[in-house]
Amino acid sequence: MNFEGLDPGLAEYAPAMHSALDPVLDAHLNPSLLQNVELDPEGVALEALPVQESVHIMEGVYSELHSVVAEVGVPVSVSHFDLHEEMLWVGSHGGHATSFFGPALERYSSFQVNGSDDIRQIQSLENGILFLTKNNLKYMARGGLIIFDYLLDENEDMHSLLLTDSSTLLVGGLQNHILEIDLNTVQETQKYAVETPGVTIMRQTNRFFFCGHTSGKVSLRDLRTFKVEHEFDAFSGSLSDFDVHGNLLAACGFSSRLTGLACDRFLKVYDLRMMRAITPLQVHVDPAFLRFIPTYTSRLAIISQSGQCQFCEPTGLANPADIFHVNPVGPLLMTFDVSASKQALAFGDSEGCVHLWTDSPEPSFNPYSRETEFALPCLVDSLPPLDWSQDLLPLSLIPVPLTTDTLLSDWPAANSAPAPRRAPPVDAEILRTMKKVGFIGYAPNPRTRLRNQIPYRLKESDSEFDSFSQVTESPVGREEEPHLHMVSKKYRKVTIKYSKLGLEDFDFKHYNKTLFAGLEPHIPNAYCNCMIQVLYFLEPVRCLIQNHLCQKEFCLACELGFLFHMLDLSRGDPCQGNNFLRAFRTIPEASALGLILADSDEASGKGNLARLIQRWNRFILTQLHQDMQELEVPQAYRGAGGSSFCSSGDSVIGQLFSCEMENCSLCRCGSETVRASSTLLFTLSYPDDKTGKNYDFAQVLKRSICLDQNTQAWCDTCEKYQPTIQTRNIRHLPDILVINCEVNSSKEADFWRMQAEVAFKMAVKKHSGEVSKNKEFALADWKELGSPEGVLVCPSIEELKNVWLPFSIRMKMTKNKGLDVCNWTDGDEMQWGPARAEEEHGVCVYDLMATVVHILDSRTGGSLVAHIKVGETYHQRKEGVTHQQWYLFNDFLIEPIDKHEAVQFDMNWKVPAILYYVKRNLNSRYNLNIKNPIEASVLLAEASLARKQRKTHTTFIPLMLNEMPQIGDLVGLDAEFVTLNEEEAELRSDGTKSTIKPSQMSVARITCVRGQGPNEGIPFIDDYISTQEQVVDYLTQYSGIKPGDLDAKISSKHLTTLKSTYLKLRFLIDIGVKFVGHGLQKDFRVINLMVWQGSFKSLLVPKDQVLDTVYLFHMPRKRMISLRFLAWYFLDAAVFSSVLAL
Repeated sequence: MNFEGLDPGLAEYAPAMHSALDPVLDAHLNPSLLQNVELDPEGVALEALPVQESVHIMEGVYSELHSVVAEVGVPVSVSHFDLHEEMLWVGSHGGHATSFFGPALERYSSFQVNGSDDIRQIQSLENGILFLTKNNLKYMARGGLIIFDYLLDENEDMHSLLLTDSSTLLVGGLQNHILEIDLNTVQETQKYAVETPGVTIMRQTNRFFFCGHTSGKVSLRDLRTFKVEHEFDAFSGSLSDFDVHGNLLAACGFSSRLTGLACDRFLKVYDLRMMRAITPLQVHVDPAFLRFIPTYTSRLAIISQSGQCQFCEPTGLANPADIFHVNPVGPLLMTFDVSASKQALAFGDSEGCVHLWTDSPEPSFNPYSRETEFALPCLVDSLPPLDWSQDLLPLSLIPVPLTTDTLLSDWPAANSAPAPRRAPPVDAEILRTMKKVGFIGYAPNPRTRLRNQIPYRLKESDSEFDSFSQVTESPVGREEEPHLHMVSKKYRKVTIKYSKLGLEDFDFKHYNKTLFAGLEPHIPNAYCNCMIQVLYFLEPVRCLIQNHLCQKEFCLACELGFLFHMLDLSRGDPCQGNNFLRAFRTIPEASALGLILADSDEASGKGNLARLIQRWNRFILTQLHQDMQELEVPQAYRGAGGSSFCSSGDSVIGQLFSCEMENCSLCRCGSETVRASSTLLFTLSYPDDKTGKNYDFAQVLKRSICLDQNTQAWCDTCEKYQPTIQTRNIRHLPDILVINCEVNSSKEADFWRMQAEVAFKMAVKKHSGEVSKNKEFALADWKELGSPEGVLVCPSIEELKNVWLPFSIRMKMTKNKGLDVCNWTDGDEMQWGPARAEEEHGVCVYDLMATVVHILDSRTGGSLVAHIKVGETYHQRKEGVTHQQWYLFNDFLIEPIDKHEAVQFDMNWKVPAILYYVKRNLNSRYNLNIKNPIEASVLLAEASLARKQRKTHTTFIPLMLNEMPQIGDLVGLDAEFVTLNEEEAELRSDGTKSTIKPSQMSVARITCVRGQGPNEGIPFIDDYISTQEQVVDYLTQYSGIKPGDLDAKISSKHLTTLKSTYLKLRFLIDIGVKFVGHGLQKDFRVINLMVWQGSFKSLLVPKDQVLDTVYLFHMPRKRMISLRFLAWYFLDAAVFSSVLAL
């Protein structure tokens, strides 16, 4: 606050100012509020002050609620509403601070901050209060204890402070600089020079710092550099106050006249979008303070020193009828503040009185205030009264006499004796194939578990669920395998049969006749392929992920974006997620959650895939949400930062999936704690009901979202863990509703089965009733009813079986913070209309977009598949048609299915795991443009990760700016690899070799050579790829890579990350260069830059950009020629390493 334009008589006040106070002037003071306050013996007596009558507060209209004396006769210099608790803080010209609790303004604490200087500004923090005086910054607890005392220079004259974040503070005053102070270290971290001295007011938005100067100017400064971006010359005299809200800045002040400074009755209003002044606002009072009070509209409160207050719109006309009067005890108002909830106004006058004005009888200062800690009262040694109406009342509070008799809770020894553990039954396959010789039986090992290991199941329910309806493999025929006969062929786990040529002669088109891309399953931890497809077919997620690029080495969002790019370019050929799964394996949280499967566990199916994919679902959403919150990225990695998806506060993953909630905890003592939180998905919670009662899916979903439970939790009032009732209320619904089904035992499976049977009976009854009204039809004639010529469109009997899940659900938030959820059917759609359902009635309609199911198969350990509803944009991009269709995604097997198949769950072999519901018209709310975030700067020189590398060891010359490759330039490419996992093969009975699982390769070195220019033939990329995974074979005889070359601690090579080199090659591909090399298809495949297309390879590099010597010198029906032979024949050179073996 700038006091230069105020009454000069306030600069030095004397006791005579208040010594002759007339008793009849104070009509608003309550004598009870002056307890424990020492009055001037020459001042007025308390008996002369009348008692204030009860005030009636009209709802929505500000009226005076209470007045209280902070310090008699000493002017109030500053007032501040606490941002964390229901408290009002007041500072005086004498350096004294006083706090008042609640709307009743009960005195909470009072202490001296400074002995000589006045308190100029107060700022509340979570753990205490900051007080600013002339040259001192003091941080004190709310009870008065000093946390730190920071002394400034004696020549400083500070007037304002601004809290930029939780630990950084800006302090300004009449000098030509502003100090930045770190509250954690209590040290000055930076000093910003100010061109115009006299910064007395500071404000902050998400775009600028606003500094008000004594010269009448308001400067707008950059949030990072603090440089002046704009400046408004508001008043010719001095600035009194200003405030910022939205795109408007309003200021009041003084103008220069012939006789001196005069209060200007025109408020200056500026539009921050166009950075110019708009029409000034003329008011009917002399403005000294102003604040925006944005409740229903962006109202301005203008306060004069004489006590007049006027409300008006900043872009409208001021109405004299909107003026009310504050009756100060002193002649002038000295301070003014507005609470965070906008329900309370505080005024401080020159006689030390504080006036509280509110718009409701029971106002709150903050939307969500925490409980205030009070001094403990005197505890009387007596038993507390017991309220028998409370369900959570512990009976242990009732004192009982000490007795030696047997208590009712003592169990007999027969009922508490330990029971021996039963031996597990012998495998049925062993009993079936066993041959007896005497009393000894012999049987071949079925290899269903490891040698000499027998699992003991402690939970009977889990054992029943994991093995129900599972029949062991039989070599005789399918008649003895009813479980295999039950599982449809397209749902079984698909495997790749390898030949001598690897994948080159494997016909993927047999499994996928669409133009959508599948994913290869032979990579470790590829169980998540189905969830990757679900995320890919969410259009906003696909576009957002591809726009993201950051500097983090193992960023799942970046790697998923690269994988989505391959899926976009593929025309029905499977892709592999090598790089994504490699980054996934390096994240510590994934390993801690048990998401990394060993090869043996994955092959034998030991892991519970349903639980695993649900944990993976929660992990990937959380990880993508954290990765997308990275805002500070270098220029070379920008692209997502400027996307319309991103905002400064939250990631778009959070905007899409996050659901804001209020968690309320009610202790038995009556104290209630409300905490705001958010979740990215929900887990179904099933009712305990074995009576066969009908539950709609919407009822179970509402029970799971608005969860009520009794649990032990910490109570701040009781200061110990107490039984509490926890409830959850929804504040904002997500755009994409993700649900984990949690069908992990036979109990949940029986619930799904029971509800499906009840729903089937009700559906048959409903449809048969509809048919009987028009024409009598037998059940065999239902298919004819579904034809266009039929009377009604009714599903068949088979389509109604095993269906409990609705295709659409409807949600609506009620006024009392409740949530209404119901199933949304085609009949409701016809009744309400597609547009009215959401717009006119304020509801959210979610459509089922994907279901992830666990296929139970005892032979292979089960698998995971996904039913996905592919939208119009994907069909338009891939097939040139606009329609929606459900598809089954089973790794590289993709097949269109009927929509009813996506919600049919036969719990004997098909168990639901994850559900994705998408809000109607979701794509229209987001910008779906994709911009390539990779820039040319990725090719410039970069530092090596190796600590021991020297410049003399450099084997390449980086590109200069004038050497940037253009379209059609030649680039020589070669790559070397190391082996991470050896090939798994077996010998058949005829002596031939069969590959079970190919070796897993990883790129170790990539070299790119200039093909033209003055430096032709000189490499510009020669990167050794650092790896954190264990290398089984370095292939030194072919690659030249030695142990230690890929270790950053001991390597002398130019070591980089795989992501860095991948970006360089992606940029070269996108720019249109032509690659020259030998065996480039294998190089691009291991680098993850290609997909397979039947017997040919379809690179992400167009064919006209590849010059591969393997095919240039290949004769039809002849073998491929090695690089060693070509070098010897054409160049007469001996090559000791080759990518392809002779």
